[in-house]
Amino acid sequence: MVLGSTHRSVLLQEAVEQLNISESGCYIDGTFGRGGHSQAILAALGPRGRLLAIDKDPEAVAHGRQSLAGDERVRFEQGSFATMNELAEEQGWLGRVQGILLDLGVSSPQLDAPDRGFSFLKDGPLDMRMDPSRAPSAAQWLAQASERELETVLRQLGEERFARRIARALVRARAERPITTTARLAEIVATANPAWEKDKHPATRSFQAIRIHINRELDDLRDALAQSLDLLAAGGRLVVISFHSLEDRMVKRFMRDQARGEALPKGVPITASQSRPRMRLVGKAIRPSEAEVCMNPRARSAVMRTAEALS
Repeated sequence: MVLGSTHRSVLLQEAVEQLNISESGCYIDGTFGRGGHSQAILAALGPRGRLLAIDKDPEAVAHGRQSLAGDERVRFEQGSFATMNELAEEQGWLGRVQGILLDLGVSSPQLDAPDRGFSFLKDGPLDMRMDPSRAPSAAQWLAQASERELETVLRQLGEERFARRIARALVRARAERPITTTARLAEIVATANPAWEKDKHPATRSFQAIRIHINRELDDLRDALAQSLDLLAAGGRLVVISFHSLEDRMVKRFMRDQARGEALPKGVPITASQSRPRMRLVGKAIRPSEAEVCMNPRARSAVMRTAEALS
């Protein structure tokens, strides 16, 4: 069964291999999207295996429920993966999960739909919400955010070096008329950006920053990483695919810190077991092959990291 022909799951085979799937295990796909990773997990599970599939986007969940109707091994939940602890507890899964997969960022169906407002490539309403029932939309936030808040979001979440100029331009533009479409936002940002990067649209960083802010993506990731410690069984694996340097740094730091164990003053004589590490790192970061990037250019910035729970 093909779950969405317009979407290619990044690092599909590599992610399944890193999960080290047990046929009777319990697994969580925190970002169902169009089901590529979930389908591969289910293919490796036996009749007793179970999968909890989560997505903020109600369209993704509806697609999954229709596409995988009749498969009693999978349960769908619409919401953030930051609630997976609560959802798993309802199933009696705390400390029993053999694998958690988080494929961060935006899916191709979201990017390709002009009415979702994620992309500057096609004009549409400036929404950017993964869950359209949650407020505010990007347009609503841009209408009321202060210049300082705009600058902070653009600088911190988009790593945009011209954040101050762009924030000032946005405030001037909205005084003339509301910024309600992706095309107008892209035009304002591009005009305010004095140094366009080669092969990169000048609005890329700003769109990325606003999307991350609107959807609380880094906050949710921070919560989910912490929850994985209570969810995973010994030997269970956390696999995270990031597309943004801020996400990857957060994941890398979390896994490294959990593998090092409790932070103690320098010079305190302790053994490895006394430092109580919660995880061990599994291999090095994995990136898409040249062949995958050629087939799916959106995979080019992907980085996958894996850690295994020790207890």
